[in-house]
Amino acid sequence: MTDLERQLQGYRLTTAEILYHLPDHPGLLQTFVWQKLDLAPRYPELQRFLDFWSHHIDGRLHSVRVASTGVVKPSELRNCAAEFRLH
Repeated sequence: MTDLERQLQGYRLTTAEILYHLPDHPGLLQTFVWQKLDLAPRYPELQRFLDFWSHHIDGRLHSVRVASTGVVKPSELRNCAAEFRLH
């Protein structure tokens, strides 16, 4: 399935900021950014990735912050009060 087909089925661009403890220095946190098309609000792709992380990667998860937006959405119309031209 192409990305466009997925977007038309309701998939949204999802970005997750993952904070995790460094395996060698558990007192330090590192950031990992994950981005993929996913279905809100359950986020099955993100859940699958986090399950993989917790079972196969040494860094223990601290927190996950998620943002999501539709890539395909109705066009926006904005009125302009003025127009400026530069040469």
